[in-house]
Amino acid sequence: MLLSDRIQRMEESKTIMMARLTRQLRSQGKDVITLSLGDIDFNTPDYIKEAAKQAIDQNYSHYPPVEGYPDLIDAIINKFYSQTDYLYRPDQILVSNGAKHTLANIILATVNPGDEVILPTPYWVTYNELVNLAGGKQVYIRASIESNWKITAEQLEEAITPKTKLIILNNPNNPTGAVYSYQELAEIARVVARHPDVLLISDEVYDSLTYEQAFISMGVFNSIRRQLVLVNAVSKTYAMTGWRVGFMAGPKWLIAACKKLQGQMTSGVNAIAQKAAAAALRGGSQIIAERNEIMRRRRDVMFEYFEQIPKLKYVKTRGSFYAFPLFDEYLGTQYQDQIIESTTDLSMYLLQEANVAVVAGEAFGYPGAMRFSFAVDQEIIRKAMERIIDALKKLRPDLF
Repeated sequence: MLLSDRIQRMEESKTIMMARLTRQLRSQGKDVITLSLGDIDFNTPDYIKEAAKQAIDQNYSHYPPVEGYPDLIDAIINKFYSQTDYLYRPDQILVSNGAKHTLANIILATVNPGDEVILPTPYWVTYNELVNLAGGKQVYIRASIESNWKITAEQLEEAITPKTKLIILNNPNNPTGAVYSYQELAEIARVVARHPDVLLISDEVYDSLTYEQAFISMGVFNSIRRQLVLVNAVSKTYAMTGWRVGFMAGPKWLIAACKKLQGQMTSGVNAIAQKAAAAALRGGSQIIAERNEIMRRRRDVMFEYFEQIPKLKYVKTRGSFYAFPLFDEYLGTQYQDQIIESTTDLSMYLLQEANVAVVAGEAFGYPGAMRFSFAVDQEIIRKAMERIIDALKKLRPDLF
């Protein structure tokens, strides 16, 4: 009775929930393989760790600026300049505690109760819940496997109303692995430009993880500069998920509002992590390329196993480290006393029967699919997929 309406509207993150269940089963002695988390198994590169050690020795142990240290802001400006050919000013940058915090700042600073926020579906789990927290109304645009998990400019135009406040675009995409082309983004930018009172968030945290297709930042389109917020982080590119450093670039008025909000809630990001992030952004291109090639090979191994699963529908991942296949033919089945009506049921079945954790499509607003992460070693992927195939044979022996 003492809890607020806003917290009761919010659901627990399904990815974090699956990680919690995995830990519980492992504590019981079960050999559970997790393909559920977006936490790459690489360690943070040594040159970044050395920068953090130096920062400790140099006594970076006091309150940092809310907006971020100047050297980190400069490194962020250079990163965005290399991708967009646009030179942001320092007062257009804000460093936050991971991309989640950045997104929370933006949504809470702009969305009033009843404002509409357009979310392409499948969406990353946190988008939906942050809109709930702000009291906004989600307007979903359904992508499909036939469209390679991407929305069209026409769909976006139809979804915009006088109540639209925000559009959130995730490219490369979590959970589907889709990557938009320059032409596709240009068409979306033209729609956004026709609605100058609408803000576009472009979440680009997987920008360095693309395969066979180049990443294009939404920031290349000057026509929507005043409406655009770029969101990024060091987490995925540099294997720094635990350091919690995200950042945004956008209009000065929005940065000022988010800075005010952050100043009251968390203040500045951990000083040592900021120094590590600045070092990360200044170097490491060779390490990024080497690790990206490893991720491509892991992706290919996973999709080799998908080819062995009858009636499975999928699009090969072009970016991020996720796959999002459709399991329609495995629903409406039963094994012993387990009835599989949804992919939530199927994910729990695989956790219990195969000891493999994946995330059901319901978490991403897309029942019928499941998200697989290939951010683990190839041999672990092979072991997990063999277990999954054995478990699926029990549900549909007629297909194998």
